[in-house]
Amino acid sequence: MGRREAGQVNRGTGESSAPDLPRKEPVVTSIPDVMLDNGQRIPQFGFGVFLIKPKDTEAAVTTALQAGYRHIDTAEMYGNEAQVGTAIAKSGLARGEVFVTTKLNNGAHRPDDARRAFDASLKALGFEFVDLFLIHWPLPTKYDGDYVSTWNALEEFYRDGRARSIGVSNFQPHHLRRLHQECEISPAVNQIEVNPYLTQDEVRGFCAQHQIAVEAWSPLARGHVLGDPTIDDIARRVGKTPAQVILRWHIERGDIIFPKSVTASRIRENIDIFDFELSGEDVEAISALNRNERTGPDPDTFDMI
Repeated sequence: MGRREAGQVNRGTGESSAPDLPRKEPVVTSIPDVMLDNGQRIPQFGFGVFLIKPKDTEAAVTTALQAGYRHIDTAEMYGNEAQVGTAIAKSGLARGEVFVTTKLNNGAHRPDDARRAFDASLKALGFEFVDLFLIHWPLPTKYDGDYVSTWNALEEFYRDGRARSIGVSNFQPHHLRRLHQECEISPAVNQIEVNPYLTQDEVRGFCAQHQIAVEAWSPLARGHVLGDPTIDDIARRVGKTPAQVILRWHIERGDIIFPKSVTASRIRENIDIFDFELSGEDVEAISALNRNERTGPDPDTFDMI
């Protein structure tokens, strides 16, 4: 697989032609994208649907698409794949205009279970393919510690074209090393918790070395970092909200992000981060806030199925 430009941010090339969707504000059409190690491109900014109730998902995704989002991140575990698919189908956008990620349920790591789960996700979404399919958690204390055979099943989905790219979520360097040693295809993406209080320098450094793009879930630390004085000071100076400053910090560092909200004004506010940049000093100041503080589980011990 070609790796020459893996993980490279391509500024201003993620443009898409949007249909005449009803909207209250101008649509953002210049989101940068990142080239994955197989040559596929992923918009660096997207919309997440974690913890959005199924009954609210279609409306939230519709609002996001109208605002210019072209990257949606869901998972079987979230229970809202069908609503994501419905919103995209009704949007008037061609399937190829929206990058969609979904993830394998923790209860489906055995290869035959993974095959059935993947088929079920495609059916729920109403798609013939997904742009990116991830192992949601490594679960090293379950399945006799075997996530390699699970990854082998994902390689099948990639080879038959039903998953345009495959990757992992919440994998640490020692988990990734095992895949590199025992598998043929390297993960294109590692989706991990990243925010100013959890900068994940070790994992991000490993991924950069091995041309694995990094996606940052919970990019705002579930709101825990929004009152930080350093971020507040920068926000006042650049004329943006603290949330916008943090999201821009992720973009400057090369993270792929997908904040979530069910509030239309917040959905539009979150994407309004491409008309300013942070200085190198500002990026460093925010990065220096690191506390190695998680809001989610530790991937080495998390075992929920």
